[in-house]
Amino acid sequence: MERLGTRRYPSKGAATPEQARELAAIAYGIGRQVGLLIDRKGRPTLILVGTPKGILIPELDRSRLGAARLRGVRLLHTHLAGEPLSEEDLTDMLFLRLDSVAALTVDDQAQPVTLHAAVLLPPGAGDAPYDVLPPRPFDKVEEDFNALAAALEEELAREGERLAAPQASEAGREKAVLVSVSNAPRAVQEASLAELAALADTAGLAVAESVVQRVATVNPKYILGKGKLAEIEVAALRAGASLLVFDGELSPSQIRNLAEVTQLRVIDRTQLILDIFAQHAASRGGKLQVEMAQLKYLQPRLVRQDRAMSRLMGGIGGRGPGETKLEVDRRRIRDRIGRIKDELKELRKRRAAARAGRARAGLPVVSLVGYTNAGKSTLLNTLTGSAVLAENRLFATLDPTSRRLRFPSDKEIILTDTVGFIRELPKELKEAFRATLEELEAADLLVAVADASHPEVEAQAAAVAEILREMGLGDIPRLFVLNKWDAVPEDGREPLRNAFPEAITLSAKNREGLSALTDAILQRVRSGPGVRDHGPALERGADADGNADAETDGAGDAADGDPATAAATRTGP
Repeated sequence: MERLGTRRYPSKGAATPEQARELAAIAYGIGRQVGLLIDRKGRPTLILVGTPKGILIPELDRSRLGAARLRGVRLLHTHLAGEPLSEEDLTDMLFLRLDSVAALTVDDQAQPVTLHAAVLLPPGAGDAPYDVLPPRPFDKVEEDFNALAAALEEELAREGERLAAPQASEAGREKAVLVSVSNAPRAVQEASLAELAALADTAGLAVAESVVQRVATVNPKYILGKGKLAEIEVAALRAGASLLVFDGELSPSQIRNLAEVTQLRVIDRTQLILDIFAQHAASRGGKLQVEMAQLKYLQPRLVRQDRAMSRLMGGIGGRGPGETKLEVDRRRIRDRIGRIKDELKELRKRRAAARAGRARAGLPVVSLVGYTNAGKSTLLNTLTGSAVLAENRLFATLDPTSRRLRFPSDKEIILTDTVGFIRELPKELKEAFRATLEELEAADLLVAVADASHPEVEAQAAAVAEILREMGLGDIPRLFVLNKWDAVPEDGREPLRNAFPEAITLSAKNREGLSALTDAILQRVRSGPGVRDHGPALERGADADGNADAETDGAGDAADGDPATAAATRTGP
């Protein structure tokens, strides 16, 4: 067995006749399959011993893996019952991206007989992702397996360049394959997958492929079957993708099982959203809330057992393995979550003080709520002349922003923009962002903003209403606004009016319909408990970091000739 590792194996023919006989004799002698993982220089990197029926390949080095690249090693192993390549052999070649896989059959005289081999295929070369070569006598094999692997990598590189050509703007982005597995109607799946694609874009991913599979029951171990996983693996290889994103939340065991069979990194929808929040959190409070959500998500998914890093306890009764690295990690996460909770309590106190200051000023609070990317920040900017970040992507802003809005009739309100909602908002985020969402509890009026141009506007509006109900905010007076009305085609407007007869239609970007909104806000808040005709100036409250809230005086800006704010000011009665 040790001498097997000292040989140099030719790429043409897989092995010399003498090497094949030696391998067959060893396998027959111990009654187990013997395998070699051979690099492109002909050197064995691993010697494997399996059972009489199979062989297990351990986790391999990922250093060579990349877009359009194979593993750089091929598998040569023995079959003791004269059987051809098994489904497991072909699956290993797919998932491990092996250059090739070859099985040498052994007869009852301990002699090699036939070589069965298979290689991966380039895109469009066949119905299957691999080609099983015709079996040949072990000493009559002519294929050069290194040359076949190099040619495949060249073809994959060309295919990757072709796919990347129309997406030059996505250069440098990590590529991902999106996967939806559900028993929901296909239209619902595709809509959810489209939202996942928007989330991926916000996170900085380039979508290489989207896969939709409808199943009667979801596979509890792998989500989908191994055959479908193999197809996804090949699609990712051809597109140069390194990440699998599942539409839905995966259990810790499912992530672990998927990681064992695929060479791609696997994340779910919750992890993607948490990553977006981590990228966009700007304030101290926002960063704390995101960190706590990530730690709570990670805590039950720590399954690593690293005995090499265990500590030994000394003394009588304390000998043996001590606190493992896994337990240390879990304890550290619990301690960190406790510290973050204490800091968030202080944050909530500061925000409560800011709200108390606004209440003493007697100003009604109007909060903008709605689905992410519905245009809330744009509406806040248009009404108050502010410059809050507003982008056409999901979760562009996370931290609450409050601005004062004064009308020509000397009415003043506090207008607050909050984090956007999304369907199936991760429970970790709901709890972590409690400090942020408490801004809504102090609101005298909620303005629910929806994107009228979105094909799923009704489902999104229902999701927002359900989240508000779950948060106990269903009793606060509410206005419903259909934003981006200018982007709705004429033939699509009447159905929306019928679906939302109470809605106010406007375009925050083009300032169309703002007067109807401001009139409705003034009408609603006049009878509110905090309304006043004209009282003292607004007391400055604290934002997420304890800084003073910015103020925007509509009338003053209008007097200075600011056209954006002047138009907003003229909408008052």
